[in-house]
Amino acid sequence: MLKYILRVDEEQLTDAMLQQLIRYMPEPEQLARLEQFKDQYNELAEAEQFAMTMGSIKRLVPRLKSISFKMRFQEMVQDIKPDIVAATAACEEVKTSKKFCLILEVILLIGNYMNAGSRNEQAVGFEINFLTKLNTTKAVDHKTTLLHYLVEVIEKKYSDALNFAEELMHVDRAARVSADQIQKNLNQMKKSIKQLEMDLKNFRPHNEEDRFADVMTSFLSEASTQYEILENMFKQMEKLYEDLAIYFAFDSKKYTSDEFFSDIKTFKDNFQEAYKDNLRIRETEEKMRRAREAKEKAEKEKQERMAKKKQLVDISSGADQEGVMDSLLEALTTGSAFSHKPRRKNPARGAAERRAQLNRSRSRSNIISHHSGGRENLNHLDSRNGEIVR
Repeated sequence: MLKYILRVDEEQLTDAMLQQLIRYMPEPEQLARLEQFKDQYNELAEAEQFAMTMGSIKRLVPRLKSISFKMRFQEMVQDIKPDIVAATAACEEVKTSKKFCLILEVILLIGNYMNAGSRNEQAVGFEINFLTKLNTTKAVDHKTTLLHYLVEVIEKKYSDALNFAEELMHVDRAARVSADQIQKNLNQMKKSIKQLEMDLKNFRPHNEEDRFADVMTSFLSEASTQYEILENMFKQMEKLYEDLAIYFAFDSKKYTSDEFFSDIKTFKDNFQEAYKDNLRIRETEEKMRRAREAKEKAEKEKQERMAKKKQLVDISSGADQEGVMDSLLEALTTGSAFSHKPRRKNPARGAAERRAQLNRSRSRSNIISHHSGGRENLNHLDSRNGEIVR
């Protein structure tokens, strides 16, 4: 372990290992007392032997902290830099987005219309956090909100602005960025760099294998350069946010950047949800309209069928036979006269009906024959008087 620390061997050392050493290493006073027993080294406990060996390195704890800082440095940069980039880009996007600006103008116009006649009419602007309250103003039906109406207006009049969120790509990330936390991380980085400078200034090699000065001097130069870049980026981010505060007329000290971007993100998400709600409402209304039309069509067809059936019933009445025949022909042509399925005949009943029909036919034949004979007799009788009765 002693050799790894002297060589600053990052392949063998881990940050967790270094943190354990820093945490449990005895205080310098304890190490000084332990040094008195160096002649009895073999008689000491294993933990005491380890502490005595490690304690032989002058300024051990500051050295361990500097090595730990080197091992964590790139991770610290990756924690800070993307946040600064996202917040900087978000500031530029919000200020330059024409679609977002158009939506803000429409909101102001609607607000002035709603406040007509009040002391708030003809307002020249509104606070950005008002965007998060648009979905709390209910419509008369208590189903939709002012935000739904705004989305409908944008969709009908300014449809190109519906996808304004595409011009605010970094807002979501910026909403999670705390400028205060970035400042704390940069301060901690600066403090560690200053501490490393002090360690190198006071450095005395432990032995010939001690490479701490060579390794850490090179790292110090790299870390200082990286820190200056991050610090300048952070200052640029702060300046852009202050410019944004002037542009939208709010106090950047009271309204932090993460709160500002969080409100815009909330509005952006609510806008998309309201748009989806409007689509669902329109789909529901369209289904209801189709169902209503289908019902009306079915009712109309039912009335037409009933009217046609009534015309068929009227055939046996004393009405105009020409009109009745026309209706009958139409019913036969369209097939409505045959709308009922034929009943299945009972074989026994069919035979009885045929016998009854045969008897009726015979009866009619006898009547006709008798009637014909009578007429001949009448003709014969009347011929005597010189007349023939037909």
